[in-house]
Amino acid sequence: MTPASSSLTWAQLRDLKCGELEGAADGWGKASNRADAGRDRIEKQLLNGLRETQQGEAAEAAVGRLRQLGRNLQYVYTECGLVRTTLNSLAHEMKAQQRVLRDALDDAAALKFTVHADGSVTYPEAGAGLIDGKPLAGGTASEGPTAPGLLPPSGLVAPNPNAAKAQDIADRVTTAVRTAAEIDWRFAGILRKLKAEEGLKVPDRTWTDAAGDAAAVRDAARGYLKEGIPRDASPAARREWWAGLTDEQREEYLAVYPDQIGNLDGIPSLVRDAANRDNLQLLIGKLEGRDDAKAETQLAGLREIDRQLQAGRQPPMFLLGIGDEGNGRAIVSFGNPDTARNVSAYVPGLNTSLDEEFAKGDLKRAWDTAKGANKYDHSSAAIVWLGYDAPQSPDGFDSLDVMGDERAVSGGGAFNQFMGGLSVTNENEDPHMTAIGHSYGSRTVGAATQQGGGIPGVDDIVLVGSPGVGVDRAEDLGVGKEHVFVGAAENDVVTKLPSKQQSAVGAVGWAAAGPAGAHLLGEVADRGDDDLWFGKDPASEAFGARRFPVDDGPQLVGGKGVSIDAHSQYFDPQRDAVSADSIALITAGRADKIKMEESR
Repeated sequence: MTPASSSLTWAQLRDLKCGELEGAADGWGKASNRADAGRDRIEKQLLNGLRETQQGEAAEAAVGRLRQLGRNLQYVYTECGLVRTTLNSLAHEMKAQQRVLRDALDDAAALKFTVHADGSVTYPEAGAGLIDGKPLAGGTASEGPTAPGLLPPSGLVAPNPNAAKAQDIADRVTTAVRTAAEIDWRFAGILRKLKAEEGLKVPDRTWTDAAGDAAAVRDAARGYLKEGIPRDASPAARREWWAGLTDEQREEYLAVYPDQIGNLDGIPSLVRDAANRDNLQLLIGKLEGRDDAKAETQLAGLREIDRQLQAGRQPPMFLLGIGDEGNGRAIVSFGNPDTARNVSAYVPGLNTSLDEEFAKGDLKRAWDTAKGANKYDHSSAAIVWLGYDAPQSPDGFDSLDVMGDERAVSGGGAFNQFMGGLSVTNENEDPHMTAIGHSYGSRTVGAATQQGGGIPGVDDIVLVGSPGVGVDRAEDLGVGKEHVFVGAAENDVVTKLPSKQQSAVGAVGWAAAGPAGAHLLGEVADRGDDDLWFGKDPASEAFGARRFPVDDGPQLVGGKGVSIDAHSQYFDPQRDAVSADSIALITAGRADKIKMEESR
């Protein structure tokens, strides 16, 4: 059936009981909530209990079966939630057309017009003829621009004044019925597609279908739900919006828009984590339905994040953001950043994207920081924040994207929004927050400090492997120079990149007199030998930050060839225990325990 072939009448639309649709939606909502509660019990009680008390093949098999059951319940939760919102959206849109119809019928009754079953409207005689003064004949108006009596047969006969009113009512009745038929047809198609695979398992292809189901329901629910999400509001306003919703409203937003709620700064971390875990499965299903290189790369990263979420790491993982836009988005916290007294957020740099390397390497950096900080204060959480498109350059620092500031500036704005969200959701009176920038990520942190009032809530800033941060003095970062900490390995080539001016005059010198000319003009361009590509060397005396000790790292050129490992081991307690411990102390608010070293 199509909207054009619908037999819906205005009487049926008038008598439609939308409350019954909403009652059915409530039933599906209860089923969704039960599935969610079952999944939550599996993940937080049964799996943890098994891991802590049982070992061996039988225990591993039981864990596998419980995970499968949890995955099935997650699918039930998602699909039942989609049915609920589809029914509520249908009721919402039908009510709107009932209001249009009711207003038209009320106007007809007030004018003593008759509305017929086919939507036509009969009106009585009215007015007076221009010649004989007799009342003008009544008539019947139906859908269309020219109903009988609306236009005069000649210039000497005035139209019946009721004709235009009747035509307006007829048009409104017909439009309401036609629109309601289109709504019914559209939602019937969506509901027919919301069905599960037969059997007791939820295969990967089912999540691909679920991703399509979710997209369809999101589109259908745009007027019902999406327009209410305060995407342009401040984090504080978003927190208040969420707090003001009913439980039923929150459940619907989480079921239909986990991508929106999970990535909305200012929403509590527990809520974001729940939303993003659901959206993670939908993203995996969506990308499994594609075969391009980007989808395969991001899919590997998403699956590794999913694997770690299922592993039950300590401190516990919270998925605060996930998405496939641009180079991918992923924000992961080890420890609850809303309850922790100490919260750090690490911004990665060059060549970071949502892939398997990020999911293994950058998440480990945050995990190592969290474990290290918890040795000094058990109320500590550490975050890795990939909320921007970091520059991509397979050949290292040779890309114009890397050499420019644009991505750092846009990323800095997004980082400020995120930290603003943490500052309003953290439950402590005065939490200690640290921003950590590595490589190009330090430039992004530097850009964030220069926007608005600086990075919200941040007390300390840590810069490691930095090519400069866009300012020449530590005090310009807005937290006081005594709260800016720098780690720069002697063999980290990124911390010794020449400045833009040095590069420019060095090229001129090379062209004029070869290597000697390049060296001479380079020294003239940077007399203090403390400028880097993005400004003053953060490890220099002139910059004024506090430099903590780190290992020199492997030499750039050694027995095994060229190595840039010195740039990537700052967080690793095995490869650079001194640096990793220093970062942990700073994030735990114990920087006074570090014996600082001299600046360059």
